[in-house]
Amino acid sequence: MTWTQVYDPLGSIALSTVVAALPVVVMLVALAFLRIAAHWAAIIALVVAVLCASLVFGMPGGMALRAAGLGILSGLFPIGWIVLNIIFLYRLTVANGSFAILQKAIAGVTPDRRLQLLLIAFAFGAFFEGAAGFGTPVAVTAAILIGLGFSPLAASGLSLIANTAPVAFGALGSPIIALSAVTGLDLYDLSAMIGRQLPFFSLIVPFWLIWAFAGFRAMRDVWPAILVTGVSFAIPQFLVSNYVGPMLVDVISALVCMGCLVGFLRVWQPREIWTSPGLRGRDPSAGTAPAVPPMAVGVLDRAALVRAWMPWLILTVFVFAWGLPGVRATLNGIFTTSFPIEGLHNAVVKAPPVVERATPEAAVWAFNILSMTGTGILLSAIVAGLLMRFSPFALIAEYGRTIWKVRLSLVTIGAMLGLGTLTRYSGLDATMGLAFASTGFLFPLFGTLLGWLGVALTGSDTASNVLFGGLQKITAQQLGLSPVLMAAANSSGGVMGKMIDAQSIVVASTATNWFGQEGTILRFVFFHSIVLAVLVGLLVMLQAYVWPFTAMVVG
Repeated sequence: MTWTQVYDPLGSIALSTVVAALPVVVMLVALAFLRIAAHWAAIIALVVAVLCASLVFGMPGGMALRAAGLGILSGLFPIGWIVLNIIFLYRLTVANGSFAILQKAIAGVTPDRRLQLLLIAFAFGAFFEGAAGFGTPVAVTAAILIGLGFSPLAASGLSLIANTAPVAFGALGSPIIALSAVTGLDLYDLSAMIGRQLPFFSLIVPFWLIWAFAGFRAMRDVWPAILVTGVSFAIPQFLVSNYVGPMLVDVISALVCMGCLVGFLRVWQPREIWTSPGLRGRDPSAGTAPAVPPMAVGVLDRAALVRAWMPWLILTVFVFAWGLPGVRATLNGIFTTSFPIEGLHNAVVKAPPVVERATPEAAVWAFNILSMTGTGILLSAIVAGLLMRFSPFALIAEYGRTIWKVRLSLVTIGAMLGLGTLTRYSGLDATMGLAFASTGFLFPLFGTLLGWLGVALTGSDTASNVLFGGLQKITAQQLGLSPVLMAAANSSGGVMGKMIDAQSIVVASTATNWFGQEGTILRFVFFHSIVLAVLVGLLVMLQAYVWPFTAMVVG
């Protein structure tokens, strides 16, 4: 039995789009305004999505439930697996006392919290985005920032804002590789085009990050360090994406950025040190921040410093190794197993105009546990734990406590991915996409926002490119626009949706131990997300229609 997706079941694209958007609206309202706990908000939205898909869009109920189940499994592995294991490592370093030394070491580079944000949230986070992606950078940087004494809202929200410009090249270029696969466009053309869009925002985001944290005047006081951060990331990002390829863009850019920033801070520090742990203005979480005197550095023993950095260096080595295609292939050769979802696999058919011709949708859950990034993180935590002189029994006991600690976050992540996967298989996402595609001359702007919507729905720039890459190409050809430009815009616009996708917000709240406050985080980052996405869209409009920006278009 097969079922072909229907994109306008109500005979009115406006009404059909309203119904298609209903599950997402329900989730956002429940989180941001009704202050319902994240796991319940996600479950309610998932139930609404099942009802919309089956009762309005005509998807058989059994298929809808299977799609939701596939999403839940995909949420737990690999996303939940990453969150669980990075929190396990973080808790080991706190229990061992090495994290307190790490705090002092970072304060030794700079006691100014604005500059700590640039170093940890932007530069260090970009490295983990390039090496692993899929929630790892937010989990790592938010945990470090909360340990440094930032308020939970500042640590969560600012980690999310910082994790934007690197996302399109994350996980060793996975989003662009997927975009090339679904569109048939040249991989290196797409890499170059995105590399002519995002470097502008690699310059903007560090300024934006500090402004969001401390305000305009405090941002102006550290503009030299911000400029060094942005330029030292943007230039390698442009060069590597245009002349090498998409795989190592973030890794190289982040390493150059960290080196330049640390070197610059050895010869320059602001006249006034910013020590406030919370966001400028009203920060409801400021009173819950741990007390970490930012100026109390003193002289640190070299051996103690090595021990403090050791768990994170081990993590970096494992995460980078797990991201290498050769390592992944080897591990998958040792063990991987796939489960085609009976009654869903190749039973859902995507139809024109979303795709050029009717195409069955595969529905296979690959349990490649060895090659999952979370497994590399778990192994790094075990190695680091043993080197920190935890006994095997103590490691097992702490792992059990970690599971209990993040249990509701895992439920939330599973439900969120269930919602995103059901949206894809039912065609709800395509209905919303077609509404964006009908905007004519303004399509470069709204096509960019379509990428933003895709990431907000799925939590992944890779998934958004798979969902909407083909639609972007087809619509661009119909409107006489460059398919490479609009496919790239899907990915570049998508990066700004990363900070509001519920999955990332749950990762951030879990990493900062600020459970139940996902709505507060969403309200804080939403404005930043939509404004930055519109700015990307305006840049794409210029590249589509206005010289000399049109000269930047590849092909």
